[in-house]
Amino acid sequence: MEKNVIFTLVTMLYLLIYVVASPNNSTDEYALLAFIAQITSDPNKILAKNWSQRTSFCNWIGITCGARHQRVRSLSLANMGLGCTIAKEIGELSFLRVLIISNNNFHGFIQANFEK
Repeated sequence: MEKNVIFTLVTMLYLLIYVVASPNNSTDEYALLAFIAQITSDPNKILAKNWSQRTSFCNWIGITCGARHQRVRSLSLANMGLGCTIAKEIGELSFLRVLIISNNNFHGFIQANFEK
């Protein structure tokens, strides 16, 4: 029985460290909201109408999340006529693997945050 208690405690400690130390999907939501806050041109109001905190960001137009962790894997905003300075927080999308932003008017740099 003592082994089961120790195993349970070690497992709980591991989960606590994982939850506290690893970024979560609120980091992704924050990065996306920072991005939309910089939008100066959205001629078709696509993001203005769809990117809302009333729904999960995984359901927003142009966003694809991974099934396991519900983290942003793809950001596809091509041909939307958007204009903005890219928010530095976009670099916090640590699960991002695909970025398609062609035929818009974006400026700035995307710097990945490798310190985590």
